Amino acid sequence: MLTSFSKQKKKSLHYQKVREWARICLMFAAKLRSWAYPLIYAFYLLISLVQVDGANVDMTILTGAVAKGAVCLDGSPPAYHFSPGSGSGVNNWLVHMEGGGWCRGTQECLARRDTHRGSSKYMKPLSFSGILGTEKSSNPDFYNWNRIKIRYCDGSSFTGDIETVDLATNLHYRGARVWLAVIEDLLAKGMNKAENALLSGCSAGGLASILHCDKFRDLLPASTKVKCLSDAGYFINAKDVSGNDSIRTFYQDVVTTHGSAKNLPSSCTSRISPNLCFFPQYVVPEMRTPLFILNAAYDAWQIKNILAPSAADPFNTWDECKLNIKRCSSSQLVTMQDFRSEFLSAIPRQGKSSSTGMFIDSCYAHCQSGSQDTWLAAGSPVIEKIPIAKAVGDWYFDRDIVQKIDCPYPCNPSCRNREDDSVQD
Repeated sequence: MLTSFSKQKKKSLHYQKVREWARICLMFAAKLRSWAYPLIYAFYLLISLVQVDGANVDMTILTGAVAKGAVCLDGSPPAYHFSPGSGSGVNNWLVHMEGGGWCRGTQECLARRDTHRGSSKYMKPLSFSGILGTEKSSNPDFYNWNRIKIRYCDGSSFTGDIETVDLATNLHYRGARVWLAVIEDLLAKGMNKAENALLSGCSAGGLASILHCDKFRDLLPASTKVKCLSDAGYFINAKDVSGNDSIRTFYQDVVTTHGSAKNLPSSCTSRISPNLCFFPQYVVPEMRTPLFILNAAYDAWQIKNILAPSAADPFNTWDECKLNIKRCSSSQLVTMQDFRSEFLSAIPRQGKSSSTGMFIDSCYAHCQSGSQDTWLAAGSPVIEKIPIAKAVGDWYFDRDIVQKIDCPYPCNPSCRNREDDSVQD
C-alpha cells in the first residue's frame, strides 16, 4: 500500500511526464504552424487542468448582487466557488481571486464580454488544487480551511466602478462592486467570525490581493489574523526593449476605462498619480497588512508583455525566447538578467521583520500557487530546499521569517521542468 505522500509523488511524476509530452507536441506544431496546433493546445490545457484534488466545487451565483450594480462586464451576476472548512480549520478563511489579464478599452472589453472573462453565463465548473487543495499531504496548512475562489469577470483586477452603461455595448465596469459584494456575502456566511484569514490571488488576481489587502483587513474583526498573498501579481513599471513605457500606458488606459482611480489605495493615490498606483511597487511600501510576494524573477507574462511585447519587437526576434527561455540568445539573456535586477529593486528590501514574506524563484513561470506541481509535489520549485507551500505556511503562521530570493537563471535545478511557458493563464 502506498503512503499518502508516495501516492502524491507517483501522481505528480505521472502528470509531469504527460504534460512534458504534450508540451513537446505543442512546440512541434507551433513550428509547423499547422492545423494541428489548436488541437494540441486544447489537449495541453486539458492536461493542465487534470491534476487536481477531486470533484468540482459548487459555484455560487450572486444574483442578489445585481441590484447593487455589482455585475460582470455583460451585466450578469458575479460568482465564486466555496469549499467549506472542517475540523480545526472551520473558522479559517482563504479567499483566492482568479486571474486573467485586463481590458483597456471598449474593443478589448467587448472581446471579453461574451466569455468567462466577462460573464458568469460562460463560467464552467472547476476543481481546487494547490493552495486551494483539499488533501493534507499536498496542502498541509490550508487544506481544511474555508476555501473560496472568486471568479474574474470585470477586467480591472476588481477596481472598476462606472455607473453609466453604454447601451450600444452593454459594457458594465463594476469590478470594485463585484469584489465587495462577494466579500460581504462571505462575511454573512461566517467569515465575520474568522480567526485566521488569507486573501490571495494569481496574476491579475494577485495584483488585486495587493490593491484590496488593507480593505480586506478593515472588513474583518480586529481579532482576526489577516494576511495577503500575491502570486505572480507584482507587475513592475519597466520600459520595454524598444525603450517605451508600454505597460505604464496600458495600465493608464485600464484605470481610465474602468474608473479605477477612486478604488485604488488612498495611501498611494494621495501621494502620486493614480495611474501609477496600479503598480505594486508604489502601493506596497504604505501597506498596513502583512504581504507575501510569490513571483518568478523571470515572470513569463512580464517578459512577454512588459519587457518584450509584440509592438516593441516588430521583427519578432524575441518570439523563440519568449516561448522557451532555453532558446534565448546571449544578448537576450543579458536583457532578462537586467530585468531581474530591476524587478528585485522594485520589491521590498529583505529585513528582520516577519511582516513581508517573499519567495522569488528563477523559474520561467507565471502563477505557482494554484497548480499542485508547483505548490507542493515531487519536483516542485524550491529555494534552499524549501518548497512554496512550506514557505507560505511558515510565513503565515509566524514559524519563520521567510524572505527567499533565488540565484540568477539557470542556477536552480528545480526549475528544470518549467522552462517553457507556452500555455499560461
